[in-house]
Amino acid sequence: MELKSAVIGDAQRDPEGGTTPPRTGLTPDALPEVSTPTEAENSQTGVSTNYIQPTKEPLRWYVLRATYGRVKASYEYLAQKGIEVYHPTIFVYRMVNGKRKRLEESRLPNIFFAQSTEEILKTYVFDNVNLPHLRFYYRYAGLGNERTKEPLIVPDRQMESLKIICGHKEADNVVVPNDKHQFEKGETVIVTDGDFKGVIGKVARYCKQLRVAVIIDDFLTIATAYVPRGYLKPYTPNDKT
Repeated sequence: MELKSAVIGDAQRDPEGGTTPPRTGLTPDALPEVSTPTEAENSQTGVSTNYIQPTKEPLRWYVLRATYGRVKASYEYLAQKGIEVYHPTIFVYRMVNGKRKRLEESRLPNIFFAQSTEEILKTYVFDNVNLPHLRFYYRYAGLGNERTKEPLIVPDRQMESLKIICGHKEADNVVVPNDKHQFEKGETVIVTDGDFKGVIGKVARYCKQLRVAVIIDDFLTIATAYVPRGYLKPYTPNDKT
């Protein structure tokens, strides 16, 4: 089955890893005082914000899940509080009341990303008054009663690659949960030219085309459209494009 700019289970649309269903437990908490946020910058491929957060802890990218179609409201709320958020979107055409309309939809249903510390984000995830539908996306480990969970963190390198790929709304990109499909994967490479310059991931072949796949453990795989072999070179941590 060929996928073009689509998420498994969705209609067709114009890193490096399996996945398990997210689960959370909620407890009420108070909201912290935060600095005045900057305005969100909107684009057809996502929303990202700049931020100022008073913390000495390292900032990391967390995967957040907003249930019941509340992604937009959730990320806008966090952006207003000064949290940097990223929500990859795509434009699709659908029939609405007999008319063909251009709509903006999430590339990853119910999912967006926030860069902060776990402690800061907990005050929002566990805020049942203002954000009752917001959850962490968890990574699970262990077996049976010994299973543990922790919020899923996406390394900076993979987030940058994900943003580059999602930035090309018309590209023949592929997004699939890790438990639904596995690409034929090879060595880690960096894209040195073209639309996907700067993407770092595994060489992948999908639908008989050479691509670069970013595999986010326990979450999903996102692959570029076709990349010429001449645009690829083996990646080492010190490489720069």
